[in-house]
This record gives sequence, C-alpha cells and structure tokens, in this order.
Amino acid sequence: MDTVKKVLHIGESSQGTPPKEPTASELQELQSKYKSAQQDQVFAFYDTLSVPEKAALFAQLSSFDPAYINSITSAALNPPKAENADKEEAPLEPLPESATASILDSKPEDLEKWYESGLDLIAGNKVGVLLMAGGQGTRLGSSAPKGCFNIGLPSEKSLFQIQAERIRKLQRLAAKKAGNKEAVMPWYVMTSGPTRGPTEKYFEENEYFGLQKENVVIFEQGVLPCISNDGKILLESKGRVAVAPDGNGGIYQALFTSTVMQDMRKRGIQHIHAYCVDNCLVKVADPVFIGFAASKDVDIATKVVRKRNATESVGLILLKNGKPDVVEYSEIDKETAEAKDAKQPDVLKFRAANIVNHYYSFRFLESIPDWAHKLPHHVARKKIPYVDTDSGTTVKPEKPNGIKLEQFVFDVFPILELSKFACLEVKREDEFSPLKNAKGTGEDDPDTSKRDIMDQGKRWAQAAGATVVSSGTDDGIEVSPLISYGGEGLEKLKGQTITAPAVLEKELS
Repeated sequence: MDTVKKVLHIGESSQGTPPKEPTASELQELQSKYKSAQQDQVFAFYDTLSVPEKAALFAQLSSFDPAYINSITSAALNPPKAENADKEEAPLEPLPESATASILDSKPEDLEKWYESGLDLIAGNKVGVLLMAGGQGTRLGSSAPKGCFNIGLPSEKSLFQIQAERIRKLQRLAAKKAGNKEAVMPWYVMTSGPTRGPTEKYFEENEYFGLQKENVVIFEQGVLPCISNDGKILLESKGRVAVAPDGNGGIYQALFTSTVMQDMRKRGIQHIHAYCVDNCLVKVADPVFIGFAASKDVDIATKVVRKRNATESVGLILLKNGKPDVVEYSEIDKETAEAKDAKQPDVLKFRAANIVNHYYSFRFLESIPDWAHKLPHHVARKKIPYVDTDSGTTVKPEKPNGIKLEQFVFDVFPILELSKFACLEVKREDEFSPLKNAKGTGEDDPDTSKRDIMDQGKRWAQAAGATVVSSGTDDGIEVSPLISYGGEGLEKLKGQTITAPAVLEKELS
C-alpha cells in the first residue's frame, strides 16, 4: 500500500489518530520540501500556533506532495498537446454498433437473457455497488449530504433510503432465483470530508435501512489544496490549508487508499455498478446492465439516455480519435450537434447523453495504480476565502481569486481499447431524473424528482392492469422499491382501481 500511495502521490492519512507535534528534524524536512516547491508560505504563521494546531497543520501538509501539486496545477492551466496534435484531428464519430445496445429497440429475448445472467451474478455474490455521495445539498437549501434529502414523496423517503431499498429488493429477487440462497451486494458509499460524519450518523440512526451494517462500507474521497491565481497554495486559516474534494474522478484513488479494493477482493466481487446519489430513478445494480456488460466481457460500460434535442446541455459519449470519450456540449459545434443519424433520420447522430452511470470489471479497477496518476486535472475557478500571509487577515473575495482542481470519472475512458468499452442506451423516463436545483426551479429539482417517481409508479400500475383515477392534477403512484424493483410483481393490481395520489408500501396480498 505504501508503494501504491507513492505512485498516486498520496501521503499518509492521519484519520483516526490525533496528530503529534513533529520533531525539529521532521519539521525542517517538510519545510524544505515546500520551500523547494516555492510553497513555503503555508508555514507563515506556524510559530504562532498552539501545539495541537502545529500538529494538525504538519499532518495536513504531510499528506500533500507540493512538487506534484505544482505539476498538476501547471498541467491543468496549460493542458499538454495531445499526441499527434499537429496532425489533423480525426472527426468525432458515434460509438460503433458493436459497442452499443439500446433498451429502446433491443430484442426482448436479449433483454431477458441479460436480466437473468445479471441476476445470477448477484445471486452468486459477484456484484458490488459503488455510490458517489460526496455532495452536499447546498443548492437545495441544505448543508446535509444530498443523499439525506427528502424529495417530497408521500412516504418521505430520502434518496439514500430509496436506493437502499432497491438493493434489498434485488437481493431478494436474486436469492429467490437461486433457491433462497442468501444474496449480498455490498454497498460502497463514497463521501467527502464534509459529508462523511453526517452520512455515517444518518445510516446509523436509520439502522442502515434494513441492510446489514457490515455490507455498507462508507469511505472518503481525497482532497487537493486550493490554489491562488498566481499558483500559491492558499491557507483557510493560519493553521489549515484550504482544500476541496478532488472531483468524482477522485473515486479511483479513493478506492485504493481506503479499504474498498481489499474488501471487494476478499468477497470475490467481479462486477461493480457505480452511480451518483442525486438520480432518484437510478436502477441500482440493474441486472440487465450487469448482464449486458458481463456478456461483452468489457472493463467499462456506461448507460446513456437519448439527447432531447440538439441544444440540450449534456456531455456526449462518442468516439474521439478512435477512443471512447466524453465531449462536453460546449466543445461541439452547431453543425455537429444538429447532424442526423444516417440510418434513423428522425434522431440525432450524436445523442448518447452521459448520465454518470457506469459498470466496471474488478480486474480493471485492480489496475488503478497503473493509470490513476496520469488522469488529467481540470480547473474550476472559484471565490475562495483565504488568510493573507502578509497581514494575517481573512479575505472573502468578491470575484474568483483561485482554482480548485478536480478529476472527472470519465477521464479514464480513452485509456481503454474500444473492444473493452460498451454503451447501453436506456429510457430517460425510467432511469434518469437528477436532483440539481432548489425547489421551484422547474427543472431537475425536488418537484421533478417526485413527479418522475410517481409517474413511473403510475405506468407500472397501469401496465399491471390497474385503473388509476384522480380528482386532481396529482395522479401519480409511489411504489415502494420493496414491492417492485422495476415494475415486476404487481400482477395482483389487475382489475383494481387506484385513487391517486397513492402509495403502495406493503406487499400485495
């Protein structure tokens, strides 16, 4: 592990043990390292600190390699030219048919085959679930982890509870298929510094929503120092560096520097589903997706939804220079965005919208130390409060004064050979409804999240043969994940009349 941390440029974590004041020689060695990197301003107030403050600052600074921070900052601000950059860049192309499939037009027998094989893998305890849950609900008017947010369903369930119950239901379906043998899908929950404690407390208070505590592993993504516009590491206070989470791409390093990879290896996990906490419709460990990816023997697969129109602001998964990649909407010209598919003139040529919903093979994640340190960092220009190292006063800037460095989870895609990458198009109304904005925004907010779950439940009930009536405009049905994972098991609704809004919370008798 020490070798891995060295390759990934990660220092020792002091979490769990109170830091000790360094010896004079330890302090001198660290100061020398920062001075060589021209970042020794971080020690400006060291001599004025109390002993615990000195110990804490020393521990924090020891976790960073200042030369590496300089290197990634420079590369992020001045991205290196790609190989063969002087040659004419190959045109963007959709992924080839060999690497894609679509729920919208796949043969029913293929979908059934993938579902059954995925459920078999779950029953064999070969599937793990990886949740990216580092975000706070700041835009939603809450400082709590976003997963704790109640989107306004009649049941008042949070995003965490909805997803936990989908895992429970899927484990039951898999166990039943395997003759009631116990099926376990461990849930690996990646938090950030501000959300780890509240997330752990929330899970404990809610008794892990019926999951076994030992099968829920909460871990933390890394952080990187915030950098001033002139390249200096900023201090948040006289005894602490200003830091920010390292982006959703930090998941790769976090898997290795936590105990997660060891836990997966010990359990024999071979297939991993990764997703973001803010999607209320996410089909956690979707057997169809797992079966699809496993049948193709790929290292990464991704779910996409069809782009609504040429101007929708979404990143697209496509082929760039012969490699799978994600290209942001701002990088695509109008002509390319509006191009139509040659075989289907009524749909866009480039329509595979990225929803950060991925499959990984365990064998690929085991290779993280070989490539994680090579992934690029991206610049986010922000207003970052800091302590002026000359005056010692705290400054709250009114305009962006620095940068936060982050990695994106999809930056790994171009590393793969095309034969090891696959893409599955799914129905937006069934699988994608992100929570991004405050209530009342009208788009990607708590109201649209609630609406999309209730509309889905109504569709399921009607497909099962129920009649849904309502005296008002709210005609949706909330179907508990413990009753149905994806619309199955609702046969007893046939012939029934349901007055909406309604909640189906208990097993149908």
